[in-house]
Amino acid sequence: MPDADEKIDSLTQLPHEILKAARASGIEETPETRSGSYMHLDDKTILSQVEEHYRSQIEIMNTPDALKKYDWLSDYMWNLIDPETDETTKAVEENYSGGYFMRIKEGANVTFPLQSCLMISAQKPQHVHNIIISEPDSSARIITGCALHPQTSKAEHLGVSEIYVKENAYLSFTMIHNWASDTKVRPKSVTHVGENASFISNYVSLKPVADLKMYPKAILDGPHATAHLNSILHAPGESLLDVGSRVDLLAPETRGEIISRAIAKDRAKIIARGLISGQASPLKAHLECRGLLLSDEATIHAIPELVGSKKDVDLSHEAAVGKIADKEITYLMSRGLTEDEATSAIVRGFLDVDIMGLPQELSQQITQLVDDMTEGM
Repeated sequence: MPDADEKIDSLTQLPHEILKAARASGIEETPETRSGSYMHLDDKTILSQVEEHYRSQIEIMNTPDALKKYDWLSDYMWNLIDPETDETTKAVEENYSGGYFMRIKEGANVTFPLQSCLMISAQKPQHVHNIIISEPDSSARIITGCALHPQTSKAEHLGVSEIYVKENAYLSFTMIHNWASDTKVRPKSVTHVGENASFISNYVSLKPVADLKMYPKAILDGPHATAHLNSILHAPGESLLDVGSRVDLLAPETRGEIISRAIAKDRAKIIARGLISGQASPLKAHLECRGLLLSDEATIHAIPELVGSKKDVDLSHEAAVGKIADKEITYLMSRGLTEDEATSAIVRGFLDVDIMGLPQELSQQITQLVDDMTEGM
């Protein structure tokens, strides 16, 4: 494994066990499929690289380095999130060691995704502050993975992310968490979406985690802005997942959507939150939460909220929590599947990544993670 201050030139230089954990978080080591890569191990950046074809279109670097390079960047830092919000934000402000700065330049059309991996191999907490700026008329996809080193049993991750999607820009942001059963996770994320801009947020958590709390928010602050926030959650063992999303629609002709799929088994607990606030008119937004219980000791608590403050808002929601129907199991067993195989097939269908509208390559990658998770269920 690289020393704390050692930089690498390629992800392929990482030891096999670290690469394996990174792959399980959606990260690819082959530059042919990525426009740029960033790797943060514990409290150090060990890789920050843009592929040659995209060097005029994107920038990726450690946040402190970006602040030294650009005086104007200080206006973006702590602009969407108040450092006094809670203990997590205070800790990040006081102790942050870096994080990624990504900038998609004006008019850039980045066909291959950017990727970042935040990994923990030490027992001390990881504090990161990330800033993403999609300049006007740009288009890009970002895949970010968070993971624990295979030999690390206990960790704590505290992160702040501020994302700016400017006029007529498009940004798809997919986060895959690959933690462990003794990990505490506290990410904070706010996205500002400008006029006629589109933001898609996909979140996937399939592995055990001791205590995860996150509540990303998208602020639609320009006419015709859109945001889609999707999540796929699987909570086994003693996991506690308090995961939600919020969309604030502040301008007319905006559109918002929150969709979540949650599975709880063993003695796990999921709190699935969702809030849509319509503060202009006309606008339209929808919230959908579906939960599946695979154990009598597991719990799913769905909390959908709609807030409208103008007469022409169109807000809707649907929420459902239940179990696998016996008739579904019986039918699949009649087709030759065992009970375990039938359960796995139903769970895979429930965790349908098609809700995320991902590119085929990434969709197949996440589908494989779901298949691995359900094997032998």
